[in-house]
Amino acid sequence: MFQLGKTIVSEEIIERDFVCNLSACKGACCIDGEAGAPLDESEIQILEEVYPIVKPYLRKEGIEAIEKQGVFIKTDFDDLETPLIEGADCAYVIFDEKGTAMCGIEEAYNQGAIDWKKPISCHLYPVRIQKYTEFSAVNYHKWEICDDACSLGAELQVPVYKFVKEALIRKFGEDWYTELEKVATGLKK
Repeated sequence: MFQLGKTIVSEEIIERDFVCNLSACKGACCIDGEAGAPLDESEIQILEEVYPIVKPYLRKEGIEAIEKQGVFIKTDFDDLETPLIEGADCAYVIFDEKGTAMCGIEEAYNQGAIDWKKPISCHLYPVRIQKYTEFSAVNYHKWEICDDACSLGAELQVPVYKFVKEALIRKFGEDWYTELEKVATGLKK
């Protein structure tokens, strides 16, 4: 672990390799697990604003889940998450013609309908951020459904931090990422 500003960063994001391999996993991270995508408080208003625009991109089941539960849910621990369809798929998930899970929010973004890509937790994956009072922890999240992504990352020699560069800059800024690159260069020597 090392410190960058008000973050404590796991060296695993530098040491491990990762490139999403959607042809292998079919977007399982959007449909597996017991919880929705973690949301920042600041993303709630954005979700409320973009939902009417995103809605036509979503599946019927997703729309029903969102209209029943809301554009987000609050857990028993006061965490904010995307709602799920019957405790499984993220309510915002859609499927392409090959059956690969994709984000309906991101599809609306890709089509130019909105200017917000998707929740930062989804954009950052496999990096997870844990907020504490004085700092945030930046960690690599190992999940067996991503084993093919780890293999592809190793084959292409792409470390986690480079794979999620855009998301890390979105979350922490260019200066933070430049410092991360300096640390990575130093660790590799």
